[in-house]
Amino acid sequence: MFWDPTMVLLIPAILLSLYAQYKISSAYNHYSKIRAQSGLTGAQAARALLNSRGLYDVNVEAIRGNLSDHYDPRTRVISLSEDVYYGNSLASVAVAAHETGHALQHSSGYVPLQLRSSFVPAANFGSGAGPLLILVGLFMPSFGWLLQLGILFFSLAVLFQLITLPVEFNASHRALGLLQEGRLLGSDEVRGARSVLNAAALTYVAAALAAVLQLARFIIIAQGRRDD
Repeated sequence: MFWDPTMVLLIPAILLSLYAQYKISSAYNHYSKIRAQSGLTGAQAARALLNSRGLYDVNVEAIRGNLSDHYDPRTRVISLSEDVYYGNSLASVAVAAHETGHALQHSSGYVPLQLRSSFVPAANFGSGAGPLLILVGLFMPSFGWLLQLGILFFSLAVLFQLITLPVEFNASHRALGLLQEGRLLGSDEVRGARSVLNAAALTYVAAALAAVLQLARFIIIAQGRRDD
């Protein structure tokens, strides 16, 4: 947001983010070239896994974008990027199974998913308004209380990132269990799927670390202003 000595706090998060991006790109590119022995596309795998759990009312749709896959609890729709939807690679099946895991979380009333969904508006507001208020509070000392308010708002965005971690890890755990139970992938293929999902999970860890360290930085800056 702006430079000062506390920026060094963000270095671990930056390094982890770069490593996470490398890992997901490497894993996805590698396993997207390996065809699943079942021949199922990502869309077909998601549909088969949903049907095996009686979730016939959850739709699977194709969307544009690269790794833009997600599940929307409001519409009960699994949206898969075109490469995943139409692709029959190990990466496509793994990603589709992960999003199916989110649908299963929703169906079973998984509390962290419900909590994350309820936090979306507050997190979006906090990530936008928080840094802006902090900036105003720093450069306009007479409005220093805005600095504290901005930190409070930004904390909501940080909390959202932390809640996201168990949601994503649990979805991947469910995905691997579904793939093994449904025998959509062989044991060797499951290892490949796990590599893709673990790499994807690392990006969420990096995002959470970045948010926590940024919050710590803001708090240190605010403390320094009070001591001046």
